[in-house]
Amino acid sequence: MIGLAAGVAAAAAAINLLTVVAFAHDKRRAIHGGWRVREATLLGLALIGGSPGAIWARRHFRHKTRKRPFTTCLDVIAMVQAGVALGMATLLLR
Repeated sequence: MIGLAAGVAAAAAAINLLTVVAFAHDKRRAIHGGWRVREATLLGLALIGGSPGAIWARRHFRHKTRKRPFTTCLDVIAMVQAGVALGMATLLLR
């Protein structure tokens, strides 16, 4: 069980690090006028577990903060994931 928990924690750390790097790269490209990372890619990274990294990166880099549809989608993803995590923790701690 501890090995599984360590694996899940490592995977979560990896996807969140990748998400932060993607946001940083997109911000850099936005400043310098290069090819951008698609919003669907950024939201996809959040959806597969990178929402904490996405929320942190958005605030840290001040990136995508005024894009209402993007912000709403990211917030919904994070809320659903938090609800699922809370539900799973409740079931596991019974």
